[in-house]
Amino acid sequence: MATKSPATKKSTTRPARLPLGRDRVIRAALALADRSGVEALSMRGLARKLGVEAMSLYRHVANKDDVLDGIVDMVIGEIEIPPLAVGWRAAMRGRAISARQVFLRHPWAATLFESRTSMSGIRLGYADAVLGILRRSGFAVSAAYRSFLLVDSYLYGFMLQELSWPSGEAERRRMATQMGPLLAAAGHLHLAEVMTHVGSAPAGFDLDVEFERGLDLILDCLDRLRG
Repeated sequence: MATKSPATKKSTTRPARLPLGRDRVIRAALALADRSGVEALSMRGLARKLGVEAMSLYRHVANKDDVLDGIVDMVIGEIEIPPLAVGWRAAMRGRAISARQVFLRHPWAATLFESRTSMSGIRLGYADAVLGILRRSGFAVSAAYRSFLLVDSYLYGFMLQELSWPSGEAERRRMATQMGPLLAAAGHLHLAEVMTHVGSAPAGFDLDVEFERGLDLILDCLDRLRG
């Protein structure tokens, strides 16, 4: 009489879980901030995204402030600082344009960047590299300091306005076209002129172009400071 072969047992082996290191925690926090905004970032929500208990996170990060500093550092790491060999003006211009593109990818980052008071090695290295471009290009210490502040003030101010505008050229045109007559009727004639220009300019209102035009004006002035 033939014997039945034993039933093959189904494998219950689970796939190996990725190790929960600091880098993985910070990258998950960055993704959460990009998706829901930095205000929605919490240690409990971060733990859920990683599939762990909240207490497990504290083996890799000290607290939420440590996480916020970590995602700021990660964003700074995306900003390109061109080499001085291209010339100080091209290097400063390239750095500002790269920073704006990074902040557009992470809309919460510009405000958080300026609000963090702790200075990590990455943040210090970033500031030192920008100042180094200016100092090695003939800017006095005071002029380098003023130049750094001026470019960054323009960068962050432009970003705050840009992120509050409707997204997309068509939507900006629609809003400006609607606002023009309303502003004129209320007696705000100069502002109405500007909105009419924004809504009807043949070339459109390209924020990339506008940012670079303003940046070039500032760089023209910085050349005088260097002298």
